[in-house]
Amino acid sequence: MKANNKMHLSMDTRAQVGIGTLIIFIAMVLVAAVAAAVLIQTSGILQQKAQATGKQSTQEVSSNLMIKNIEGVRAKTNATDMAGNISLLKLNVGLNVGSSPVDINQVVISITDGTTTNNLVYANNGKTYDNVMNGFLTTNNASANLKELLTNTRTSPGDNAKYFFTAEKIRDEDGSFTQEKPVMNTGDLMTFYVSTVSAGDVAFTKVNTLDTGTLKNSGLVVGPRATMNIVLTPESGAATIAEFVTPSSYGIRENVQLYP
Repeated sequence: MKANNKMHLSMDTRAQVGIGTLIIFIAMVLVAAVAAAVLIQTSGILQQKAQATGKQSTQEVSSNLMIKNIEGVRAKTNATDMAGNISLLKLNVGLNVGSSPVDINQVVISITDGTTTNNLVYANNGKTYDNVMNGFLTTNNASANLKELLTNTRTSPGDNAKYFFTAEKIRDEDGSFTQEKPVMNTGDLMTFYVSTVSAGDVAFTKVNTLDTGTLKNSGLVVGPRATMNIVLTPESGAATIAEFVTPSSYGIRENVQLYP
């Protein structure tokens, strides 16, 4: 006798449709929506911070300033009576490709002859030494400011030559550079003037075609075979370094190519 093995399919179609179930469903949707909003907001903030950090890091490790060449000038009284040491450095400076604009007011030039080190700021920077360079003119008269750099002084901080440098534009298509507000953009080319008048050469009265009168001692001595180190540090970006040894003799040359 065979057993009755018929299968029965349950047709129970009842479900929970009460208000309690609806409340739980809505709560789950709200929790999911809040969680999604928090995740989206957090990821947006993290993305912005990552982009800002990446930009700042790129600026810090990249070098904006580039020293094209450095020329030394010997002070003189006439064509045959010249100083034994270099009295003025002319640094031709540009920007690397893709560099951000550079505010020269915030650039620091550190120069050493192996014995003395001068930390120089731009002549219109009145914050570092609590005074701008004595005699500085905001008008676009680079020659006048260069003369003040070489010859003027004030009680604090002291001789201009020991604390400041001046600048002059060579190429500035967008007009971003003025003596008062010196800004460099890509494509600009500037000359930075650094006084290196030594104690034994202060009596000379001319530098190139500039009649200066008595010069002020910079504390540096850039004689033959001198090892010089110059570091340009912008507000952001890596420092630019130029190190060179001066020629064994300057001969009768008034202008001497020093770097590269």
